[in-house]
Amino acid sequence: MLDYPLKFRPILKEKIWGGNKLKTILNKDSSLENLGESWEISGVKEDVSLVANGSLKGKSLNDLLEKYDGKLVGNHIYERFGNEFPLLIKYIDARTELSVQLHPNDELAQQRHNSFGKTEMWYIMQADEDANINIGFKKSISKEDYIKHLEEGTITEVLNFEKVKKGDSFFINTGKVHAIGAGVLLAEIQQTSDITYRIYDWDRVDDQGNGRELHTALAIDAIDFEKRDDFKLSYKKKKNHSSEIASCKYFTTNYLPIGGKVSKDYSALDSFVIYMCVSGSAEIATNGYSEKLNQGESLLIPAKNKKVILQAEDCELLEVFIN
Repeated sequence: MLDYPLKFRPILKEKIWGGNKLKTILNKDSSLENLGESWEISGVKEDVSLVANGSLKGKSLNDLLEKYDGKLVGNHIYERFGNEFPLLIKYIDARTELSVQLHPNDELAQQRHNSFGKTEMWYIMQADEDANINIGFKKSISKEDYIKHLEEGTITEVLNFEKVKKGDSFFINTGKVHAIGAGVLLAEIQQTSDITYRIYDWDRVDDQGNGRELHTALAIDAIDFEKRDDFKLSYKKKKNHSSEIASCKYFTTNYLPIGGKVSKDYSALDSFVIYMCVSGSAEIATNGYSEKLNQGESLLIPAKNKKVILQAEDCELLEVFIN
């Protein structure tokens, strides 16, 4: 039953800052006006992914975990996480800026929310001219100065902004303030968590004139006030070769450009593998079963499948697993 590449139904989210690129560029089928996020593979409570293809169509990711355990995710991953899928895979389109926010670490998230923390990374798929992101502070700042800037509405004066372009990639540790800027379309790989502390929302209000909730008090103990140049990722771009972009205890993400036929052997890896297609399209096969993966789609190779064949004329994939 787990002998084929699994695709899941996207869970589409309308956001105050969302746009239409998920529909126009990534071909998501939606009538939502401000489509901000496509949750591709999710085990988040109330937002659990359903299989979209093959003999397991209609089954939830949780159903598969309970039935197939380590054969789906890898034995060491099942021992570590049990029936909780450890990653949340998304595509995000920001028509306007997201709120300036941060995420708690595992310890704080467990203590306060009975949740994992949220370490994440971004891969920029498309960016309008002069688009940027906020990531961290311009310089290290004291808690007192931070509170003063927050109270005076001048917090943006101390934030670090980075211009972005297609192919840029960033790692966001827990505690680091960050915001996706207007005009950015990206792929996001993160721990399974939906815990966000919003500290500033650009004085934005909804149709009723209400601002979104801020989490000023919760955020104080979670923020990393130090300036750390640990976010911009560099990687090689070798055709038909997996090049590491980011690796941490929560996930490894490789860049894998395909031009022709590539055979992958995951015999030494005790993990599922997720492919995110960030441009072009590819045929991905295991055990004689093949699935086409188009730009803006994702699929999961269950851990029990060790041989995968990828074929494309010109395609860029993100290859995600847990070491």
